[in-house]
Amino acid sequence: MQPEPANNPNGRLMTDPPALLRHLMRRMFDRVIQPEKRAKARAKAESQRLRDGAPHVVEYFHQSDDPYSRLAEQVLGRLCERYDIQLVQHQIRASGGKNQPELQKLDSWAQRDAELIAPHYGLVRPSELEPEAGTSASEDTLDKGSARLAELGHYSGAMFHYAGEWYWGVDRLFYLEQRLRELGACHDTALPHICPRPEIDVSGVDASHLTLDFYPSLNSPYTSIIYDKVIAVARECGVSLNHKPVLPMIMRGVPATREKGMYIMFDTKREGEHLGVGFGPVMTPIGEPTRQVYSLLPWAREQGRDTALMSAALHLAFREGVGLHRKAGLRKAVERAGLDWSEAQQHLGNDEWKAETARYQAEMTEELGLWGVPSFRLRGDDGEDDLCVWGQDRLWLVASEIRRRSGKGGAVTQ
Repeated sequence: MQPEPANNPNGRLMTDPPALLRHLMRRMFDRVIQPEKRAKARAKAESQRLRDGAPHVVEYFHQSDDPYSRLAEQVLGRLCERYDIQLVQHQIRASGGKNQPELQKLDSWAQRDAELIAPHYGLVRPSELEPEAGTSASEDTLDKGSARLAELGHYSGAMFHYAGEWYWGVDRLFYLEQRLRELGACHDTALPHICPRPEIDVSGVDASHLTLDFYPSLNSPYTSIIYDKVIAVARECGVSLNHKPVLPMIMRGVPATREKGMYIMFDTKREGEHLGVGFGPVMTPIGEPTRQVYSLLPWAREQGRDTALMSAALHLAFREGVGLHRKAGLRKAVERAGLDWSEAQQHLGNDEWKAETARYQAEMTEELGLWGVPSFRLRGDDGEDDLCVWGQDRLWLVASEIRRRSGKGGAVTQ
């Protein structure tokens, strides 16, 4: 069993970029996540709006068969009531293609995920809502809405767009609210956010009767900002942690696009700031650097240092821009993890990790029905169904379920 497809459709330049391309990608990523650039773009957009005497225009893209859109539509009225905005709504269809591969799996996962998060945001589950009235939007309406979405550079439903930036559904709505408040467009700042992000809280919890399967990836920006927090949560509550690294999606043959990659980088920077975690400069560890680090994981695990090695590698690649494709960078990761470099070289490049990683990938994608990272499965011997979720922005949900199953209640909202 091999973790990589024999003929990866993504091509060698994407799965194993040469050193020069890695450096060019670093420059591109750094521009996208630069806070100064974001601040300048925001200031320019606001200056233009004031010169034009224009309102704060928020565009919302609704996809009628998208569960996240069914959640987002529930907050539109409150958004308009609380903020001095002009809301422009568009009807769209699923983009599909490389931006939304495995549409059937995506829909199945979205249904599960939306049902799980709705109560935490004080919303009605999509399954409990009445069918949308007037869902039979005309083809012309769908064409125009989808074209506008593409024109602005996105591909998903439940998206809000304001002055050059994107906000995905109820999960990112509080970022839009924060921005509008900073611009003085909130009618009453004493009111809380409509959908505040729940906290990641396992304080006072004994979860030693539960097991958490954790599926990270070395080339995942989102993994890089939540990895240490996952380890800390497991340590704090005593949940039994199974560390199950998988290969990056591109190396597994899942297609990717530039626009999706750029949005992920921008969003990860914003999420990192919210978590108080650094992100950038970035030097992608895709390809051979990932294989090299993974080849050391079984050896590192024997010494109880596999999570330390993964953490060190993620820090170097996504916070310091250190190239793990060079021996010097790889050595730095090994030594930061408290491991011996001389001994590490005896294990470097072996194939022992491949069957194990392939097994983790099959478990995550085929058994759990997930394919993105980081993914989680919380399970126990209490007869309850496993909680299976995907995304660094679902660790709060994992923590909430740990609290509930440990008799400590649900998530605490901020």
